[in-house]
Amino acid sequence: MNRRTFLAAGAVSVAGLSGCLGFGGGSGSKSEEGFETKKQNGEQVPLAPLSVTHKWYKQDKAKFADARGQKQYEMSHIRGAVLSPAPNGQSKNDPISSWPKDQRIVCYCGCPHHLSSMRAAQLLKNGYEKVYVIDEGFWAWHEKGYPIKGQNTSYNPTAYVIDGFADPAFVGETAWARHFETGQKEATDILNDGSYSMHIKFHDVTPDSVITVQTPAYEVEGTIAELSSRVITG
Repeated sequence: MNRRTFLAAGAVSVAGLSGCLGFGGGSGSKSEEGFETKKQNGEQVPLAPLSVTHKWYKQDKAKFADARGQKQYEMSHIRGAVLSPAPNGQSKNDPISSWPKDQRIVCYCGCPHHLSSMRAAQLLKNGYEKVYVIDEGFWAWHEKGYPIKGQNTSYNPTAYVIDGFADPAFVGETAWARHFETGQKEATDILNDGSYSMHIKFHDVTPDSVITVQTPAYEVEGTIAELSSRVITG
């Protein structure tokens, strides 16, 4: 059994033990501050360490933007952060639109910087000059006991791993997992060999909850338990 098959077969148990897997994953480039970067939509997005972003937070040297969905934001988010979902923010009156272009902005998401990198890349394309993501993601902030706010700030959802393959022709495109009932979503990049891996933490779902996996090549619907127990190939 190869490593990918093992990961898929053991996703529920491994994710439950390990939480959100796979942070890091920079492109090898460095930002001006020396941070690793992730290439996203043609932009090099700086991956700022949790310790640095927390320092900026305490010193009021950055504004924070939650790139997840409404449900996830309502349940728990960094105190003071605005909701600005990936990739383009809120459809009407996105709060970031009123911020100056030289404002330092820190985006974040759950597992750990896919959605946040998409949002950050779009902000960079829109002319914002100082945009970062939290490298380790929201749940690392949560586990440190840093300031959060929401309806259930103590709850840490079970994590699931969904692995799959699409046509390698779609390298650099996005694979999505969506729970349409609550509007929650997660995303990741399709790699050079067509593989992808999503690490999902959705609120108010069970192993029997139905989610939809979407790639440019196919769309698959199934329960979280079923989809995380195999490698999806369409």
